[in-house]
Amino acid sequence: MADFDAIVVGSGMSGGWSAKELCERGLKTLVLERGPDIDPAEDYTDMLDPWDKKYLDRVRPEEANRDYKIQKDVYVFFESTKHLWANDRIYPYTTAPGTGYEWLRGHHVGGRSLLWARMSFRFSDHDFKANKADGVGVDWPIRYADLDPWYDKVEEFVGVSGSMEGLGQLPDGKFLPPFEMDCAEKLLKSKMAEHFPDRTMMVARVANLKRATEEHIALGRGPCQSRNHCFRGCSFGAYFSSNSATLPAARSTGNLTLKPDSIVHSLVYDDTTNRVTGVRVIDRVTKATKTYTAKVVFLNASAIPTATILLNSKSEKFPNGLANSSDQVGRNLMDHVAGAQVYANIDGLEDKYYYGRRPACGYIPRYRNYPEYSEDYKRGFAFQVYTNRGSWNPNNAGIGAAYKAQQAKPGGWNITLDTYAEVLPNPENRVTLSNTKDQWGLAVPHMNASHGPNELALLQAGSDDAVDILTKAGFRDIVRGEVKATKPGNRIHEMGTARMGLDRETSVLNKWNQAHDVPNLFITDGACMTSSAIQNPSITYMALSARAANHAADLLERGEL
Repeated sequence: MADFDAIVVGSGMSGGWSAKELCERGLKTLVLERGPDIDPAEDYTDMLDPWDKKYLDRVRPEEANRDYKIQKDVYVFFESTKHLWANDRIYPYTTAPGTGYEWLRGHHVGGRSLLWARMSFRFSDHDFKANKADGVGVDWPIRYADLDPWYDKVEEFVGVSGSMEGLGQLPDGKFLPPFEMDCAEKLLKSKMAEHFPDRTMMVARVANLKRATEEHIALGRGPCQSRNHCFRGCSFGAYFSSNSATLPAARSTGNLTLKPDSIVHSLVYDDTTNRVTGVRVIDRVTKATKTYTAKVVFLNASAIPTATILLNSKSEKFPNGLANSSDQVGRNLMDHVAGAQVYANIDGLEDKYYYGRRPACGYIPRYRNYPEYSEDYKRGFAFQVYTNRGSWNPNNAGIGAAYKAQQAKPGGWNITLDTYAEVLPNPENRVTLSNTKDQWGLAVPHMNASHGPNELALLQAGSDDAVDILTKAGFRDIVRGEVKATKPGNRIHEMGTARMGLDRETSVLNKWNQAHDVPNLFITDGACMTSSAIQNPSITYMALSARAANHAADLLERGEL
């Protein structure tokens, strides 16, 4: 007799959705999280007054350099938020010489659903067909129509605020009202309509509640206050996280068991039944070991840990790692890439200002290699658009009333176009097991990944187009930043280490996110992705998780698992 009907490894973006759907289908579900539980009253710092922040909210350099070598460079890393980011000394990893990998993580209940930028863009059919069209990687086993109803379900529950644009490359969905553009964005939108009718300026679609529905309120969520404190945790539950939405929904069914501080060592596989029977766990605090059993297992630990769990789960049938007969586990590690910014100043808006701190930036969706594949490079890029009106200059010298008056006078408007580009699947970009062990005796991940010429070509094209856009818009003092790719992992969208595909010889998962080799094993986190597109991928993880969880529940009901 199994301990549970289902086990979900990971409590973040995809794990929360897997748990919610499985619990709502009546399955007794165990969620394992390697980090501690989160208490909003203690661990969220969005209500902390500035004068109560230690060290002016700066992490002491000796601590940052010792414990947070990678995490410390995140722009939202502060003394009051460091507990939400992984300690690089306690949770090490290795990288291949000359490559480098910036793995930005959070180990706690909710995972990076407490840390994400909340941008929520659907993949299009163009994205699901891209690999087949240009011969890179393998073909997706699904198309947009397969995921469309699940996007609908997820967006309504999450609460995505966005505008309806009618774009084929960025499908519309079930949106709450959008946040309003500021005057600089509206000006750019009008100029682009004049000079670039094939390109769209819009406000980004974000998982922040512009307006709370009855379903959101029933979960204890409220509308966004536009404070721009999302990275400190949201006491209003206004942005979507596992902690504010999916886990409470799962808990309300009475079918959820959540066990924090549970580090997954490996999966238990039965050669005779060709099934996963359980999960081996190490207690993070005591280091005691335990095995939990279940009828079905969902891996939602995020792309890199999911791959290492599979690689560590060896058996006579799978000597190179569980579900790895294709030798694709750990391969095709992708992210997104940035590193091409163009800046300009804007005249004519001196009589306008903006109020509040909107949780969304501006956005220009992909337009290159769409609808036809016509460029010398493959795939495309989008622009994240940042506008601002400067205010007082803290470096100005002065004293008295004149100085106060000077500091209160706002400065000019400025704008930045930041290229955000797709990374192609490459089997040589991969995760393996290192010879280095962590304090729990587990081999730590070893990353060998680098950007290729196509990624650099996309950044250069984005930089060129940004200069053209800002020039034709009539903005001044245009400055092109150096075109230099961010390191792999830096965009915090790692994916692709156990990809979906039509052929079991070249992929790990089928169209239902079900392992080709092991029918009761499902993977719906970033590991399952077959290509990266240019869209922020979290809403796609959620839709895939909801779809796969309901399919698994159907199979269990029919006695097929």
